[in-house]
Amino acid sequence: MLEHIEARLPGWLEASRKRAAEGQVAAYIPELAKAPQDALGITVIGPSGETVSAGDPNMRFTLQSISKVFTLLLAFIDNGEEAVFSKVGMEPTGDDFNSMLKLELVEPGKPFNPLINAGAIAVTSLIHGDTPAEKTARILQFFRTAAADPALTYNENVYRSESATAHRNRSLAYFLKDNEVLGEEVDVEEVLDVYFKHCSVDVHVGHLARMALVLAFNGRDPVTGQALIPRRYVQIAKSFMLTCGMYNASGEFAIRAGIPAKSGVSGGILALVPGQYGIGVIGPALGRKGNSTAGVHLLETMSEAFDWSMF
Repeated sequence: MLEHIEARLPGWLEASRKRAAEGQVAAYIPELAKAPQDALGITVIGPSGETVSAGDPNMRFTLQSISKVFTLLLAFIDNGEEAVFSKVGMEPTGDDFNSMLKLELVEPGKPFNPLINAGAIAVTSLIHGDTPAEKTARILQFFRTAAADPALTYNENVYRSESATAHRNRSLAYFLKDNEVLGEEVDVEEVLDVYFKHCSVDVHVGHLARMALVLAFNGRDPVTGQALIPRRYVQIAKSFMLTCGMYNASGEFAIRAGIPAKSGVSGGILALVPGQYGIGVIGPALGRKGNSTAGVHLLETMSEAFDWSMF
C-alpha cells in the first residue's frame, strides 16, 4: 500500500535535508543542543501496520511539545470537555509558544489554547493522580499504549536540563496560579515536574507515526482494532493540531500541507493523513518559529505530491 511513497521518499528526503542549513538546533535547553544539525528521518505507517522509513529513523529524541496533544486527550478522558475548557480556550494566539502576553491583556486570563506552554501546563494540572509520580505513571502508560511500546520512558538528562533552565515556564505557571487558572489546591512545582517529564519522553519517529495512526483513525488503533480514545476527543485534538500545532506558523503549514500536525523543539513532527497514515519526522534544525526546517519541507513536498490536503 505504501509502495508509491517508498519509491520516491529517499530522493525527497535528501532534497529536504538541505533545508537543515536554514535552521539551528534548539540551544535554550542544553541537552537539545547536542542533536546533529543535518539529521532527518521519517516513518510512515499504514492501517495494517505496514511501514516505510527513510533517512535517520532510529535517531532518539524527546517529544517536547508533541506530548501536549496526548496529555490533552488524557485530560479529556479524566475530566470531560467542560472542565478542560474552563481552564484553556480554543483559539490560536499568533504569539510565540512561551508567551505570557495575552494572559495579562485578555480577560479572563486563561491560556488561549492547550498547545501553547501556558495551556499545556494548565492541562497537565488536570491529569488525575494523588501524587506527581502517579500522574507521570498514568501519562507514560497512555503514551506507551498509543505508541505500542511498553518500554517508553522519559529521558532523565533532558528532564533535568529542562527543569534547571525553565525560568519562563515557571513564570507562566505562577502567573496561572495568580490568575486562578491553577486552583488553590494545586502545587505549581508538582505540576511543572509532571510537565517536564512528559515533554522529556524519549522516542523515535516510529513511535510518533504509530501514535499519529491512532489519531488518523479517530482514536482506534487500526493495527490491533483496539479503541483507545473517544472519537470526539480526537476530533478536538486534530482541530487544535491544524490551527495551533505548528506554533505561530500553523496557518502557513495548513495552507501548504493541509494536514494535522504537531511539532516540538527537539525537531520532531507528528503528522497524519486522516483515514490513511500516521507519520513521524525528526529534523533537529529549527526555523525562527520553532519548527524543523527540513521536516516541514519534507511534509509539504509529500502532501503536494499525494494530494493529502484536507482542503
